[in-house]
Amino acid sequence: MRKFALTAIAAAFALTAFTGTSQASGDAPVPKAQDWSWQGLFGTYDRAQLQRGFQVYKGICAGCHSLRFIAFRNLEGIGFNEDQIKAIAAEYDIEDGPNDDGDMFTRPGKPSDYFPSPFPNDKAAAASNGGSIPPDLSLMAKARMHGPDYVVALLTGYEEEAPEGFDLAEGKHYNHYFPGHQISMAPPLYDEAVEYTDGTPMTLEQHAHDVVAFLNWTAQPELEARKALGLKVLLFLIVLTAMLYAVKRKIWRDIEH
Repeated sequence: MRKFALTAIAAAFALTAFTGTSQASGDAPVPKAQDWSWQGLFGTYDRAQLQRGFQVYKGICAGCHSLRFIAFRNLEGIGFNEDQIKAIAAEYDIEDGPNDDGDMFTRPGKPSDYFPSPFPNDKAAAASNGGSIPPDLSLMAKARMHGPDYVVALLTGYEEEAPEGFDLAEGKHYNHYFPGHQISMAPPLYDEAVEYTDGTPMTLEQHAHDVVAFLNWTAQPELEARKALGLKVLLFLIVLTAMLYAVKRKIWRDIEH
């Protein structure tokens, strides 16, 4: 009886917690479903889009948001060659050490290094951003409900003004898709925020789609390999099924039914 009572209490608590979470995010509208190149069984990443997205991240997002699970050498996955990766890494100062004197020092980045955080610690990050710590973006595209669709909606959701009577706290910005509609991050993107050299339109929408495509790659760099393996397994199962059926027909062909 006691065990049953404890189970019931635990279930009630879980239901309450789930309901509270749902209510907390319930005022945020569902983002529009986007058309992504990697969707579907045969979908793949668009390397040109990923490189543009990296350009947006580097020029706009990297000033506040880290990418701590990605090493410079991983950029080979979006189409950069070895020399380009070395050049990109060398643009960053990496803390290393200690040296022979026991002191830490900085050096140019190497392909084996990971992207450094823009802030030395969380307190410095919060102090520079109105008390809020900018989240790491490595897994952002799959860490939020609705994934990349939500991140695109968030980045473009500043265009709507706060409705009349909405109590917007000081230092906050109205965002239609952010839960509660109040976000500490100022609008990060705008038309021609980043200059593309491949002729792609430099609009806010394009910037948002490109950087989110890049962030989906940082969250799922193995996506294409996983799909390729899945197709091989599917083909193997089809062939195996055909072979087993042929064997079954051969074994039972002389047996009367």
